[in-house]
Amino acid sequence: MPAHPEQLTLDDARRRIASAGFDAPVDVTSDEVSPDAVGLELEWHVVRATDPAAPVQFDAVRSAAVDDGALPNGSRITFEPGGQVELSALPRDTVDAAIALAAEDAAELLARLARAGLRAIAIGLDPARPREVVLDDPRYHAMADYFSRQGNAGASMMCATASLQINVGLGRGEQRASRWQLAHDLGPVIAAAFAHSPLCGSQPSGWRSTRLAVWLALDPSRTEPVAVHPGSDPRTAWADYALGAQVMFVRRSAARFDVPSEPLTFAEWIERGHPLGTPTLADLEYHLTTLFPPVRPRGWLELRILDALPDPLWRIASAVTASLIVDDDASRAIAPALHATRGRWVDAALQGVRDRALRDAALACFDVALESMHRGSIDRAIEDATRDYRDRYLANGQTPADDRLEDWTATGALVPDPEPIPATSWT
Repeated sequence: MPAHPEQLTLDDARRRIASAGFDAPVDVTSDEVSPDAVGLELEWHVVRATDPAAPVQFDAVRSAAVDDGALPNGSRITFEPGGQVELSALPRDTVDAAIALAAEDAAELLARLARAGLRAIAIGLDPARPREVVLDDPRYHAMADYFSRQGNAGASMMCATASLQINVGLGRGEQRASRWQLAHDLGPVIAAAFAHSPLCGSQPSGWRSTRLAVWLALDPSRTEPVAVHPGSDPRTAWADYALGAQVMFVRRSAARFDVPSEPLTFAEWIERGHPLGTPTLADLEYHLTTLFPPVRPRGWLELRILDALPDPLWRIASAVTASLIVDDDASRAIAPALHATRGRWVDAALQGVRDRALRDAALACFDVALESMHRGSIDRAIEDATRDYRDRYLANGQTPADDRLEDWTATGALVPDPEPIPATSWT
């Protein structure tokens, strides 16, 4: 078969995948982005202020969020398939600056929702409302079709989950491999420490982070963690993962996405072709957007690990996580404490810090992170709140998931109180 001008080979695809994951991206602002930059993405479920259990018209959510124009610091407002609202803040050189930027734009976004009679709920999984795709987007409908062939987890993931995503720079030189390794080792511990979704189907699910459990139950070729081993080459690991992932769909046009009738990895598509077409570079680039491991490289590291958290808990989680990865002294100090919990994603989702090994690792992480914060520029209010979180929750083997379970037991409440309009700074 003669080669098409845009036809990919496996070697070409490997190079492209490795570069997309680990080479410096094009600047996302007019200013240079530091290799140590931190960016935050916050998600919320949106409810009626007067009746949190009632359905909400998505058009009302979208109008409230975007009709007043850009946010003060330019954070992007987008929506998930079930109507969840997401704020994606621009990266900043320090975690302190990243938190301050996200907090100011979050305050404006939540104020807009409040003026429309809507409120935001920060929890990892909506425990009761129907799982319905409300965005009229061909991509999401094709994604729903793909996941529906594998069970019910896809509908919950798309329409009922919300998270706090922490993006950190890959650093320079050898830091890229060490941060990649550390992010994977740290992931289960951070997921356990901030678990906040213990309810599903209007009752306890048995998991501390049901959101993470839902993600782990999806197509493992695109949602399980990348296989990472000490000393391994991250570029090779990421290329192997991406090429071994199933093709979710083939874009025929902006409005048409065809789901293969039989499982087909991207490597198989390159080698064997398919009646739906031969993959091009554009197909490969789009394929990478359909991969959702807990740690995803995109020229920086996306940590897609944490349940959505209310203010100020999202600030604590952001400060702890970014400090441990970006501060080289903190990274070296915490690495030995993470050996016993490496790869324990399921235990993190199921037990949180009731698991003794995860609890011990979380306490060690917080102690090292607090030292890093004290050395650095972090807002002292965040440092104090982090210490309080350690003592209130982790030292007692608890997380915010326990608050939700206590509320449900006492009052039948399924969700926390709506997110208050946060101050941009607090003491």
